[in-house]
Parts: sequence; C-alpha cells; structure tokens
Amino acid sequence: MDIPAMSMSLAQNNLSQAVGISVLKMAKEQMAEQGQQVVQLIERSVQPNLGGNLDISV
Repeated sequence: MDIPAMSMSLAQNNLSQAVGISVLKMAKEQMAEQGQQVVQLIERSVQPNLGGNLDISV
C-alpha cells in the first residue's frame, strides 16, 4: 500500500472514530438530562403523609 492511500485511510478512520465519540457524548448527555427529569418527577410525586396512618373500622 502506498503512503498517500495509507494516509487517507488513517484520516478516514480517525474521522469516523471522532464522529462516533461525538454521537456517544450526545447520547450520554441526553440520558443524564432524562435521568435528572425522572428524579424531579419522583421528588414532586412524593407525599410524606401518605400511608402514615391506618384506620380500621370493624
């Protein structure tokens, strides 16, 4: 394989790897944001008095 062809191949591989890493970073950031939103939803839905008392009538 000649030098220019090898250089082009390496450059394409590097670009492909950089694009893949960028896509993974975006996916990671999006998942972190969704996780924070789920935590906020759970915090808003918590009712501390729910289930604290049990009234039984016979």
